Amino acid sequence: MTQDAAQGAQKPAEAGPPPRPRRGRGRRPAAEVRADVLDAAGGLLLDAGMGSFTIEAVAERAGVSKTTLYKWWPSKGALALDGYFHAVESALAFPDTGDLRADLTAQLRAFVRILTRTPAGRVIAELIGQAQTDPELSAALLERYSGPRRDLAVRRMRAAQAEGRLRPDVDPEVVVDQLWGACYHRLLLPNLPVDEDFADSLVANLWRGIGI
Repeated sequence: MTQDAAQGAQKPAEAGPPPRPRRGRGRRPAAEVRADVLDAAGGLLLDAGMGSFTIEAVAERAGVSKTTLYKWWPSKGALALDGYFHAVESALAFPDTGDLRADLTAQLRAFVRILTRTPAGRVIAELIGQAQTDPELSAALLERYSGPRRDLAVRRMRAAQAEGRLRPDVDPEVVVDQLWGACYHRLLLPNLPVDEDFADSLVANLWRGIGI
């Protein structure tokens, strides 16, 4: 054997990165596994959008089996929606400073920043579009995202009405449509920009009719 051959024989073969270990429900609490899946789903959505979002890709990124995902989510769309909300939830917190106009403005500004300064705007537009032909995603969108977000804003305004800081004849459901619906309109039909100036104008214009 030549010296080069001997050195080659002694040199260990190069190996690729080790496969990510599967982390099933039997190994860790289900809540931790679910959190990993939502992290993976949200990250994949914001990185690549719905076009590259698959159950297989999320399972690989999270280190879990596809069976685990199908136990908790009935469809790819439902998982994508939960991953999206998990990724943006902290940025959409609704403040309660006692000044409803300021709180509405702050929340609407935070919402338009997510829509325009992060990939989340593109993702929610894709989810809304897919929901038109995916009944399970449509139901999940109402139950897990738009419904809870609407209820949060409505409760905030009804509390302000009880405290005498919002006209009693104002319908909070309609106010939600006027404020957030206008932002979604510009997101999906982008004739004009949806930005923080737009958010300020929406609240200022509406407040003339609903404030006390």
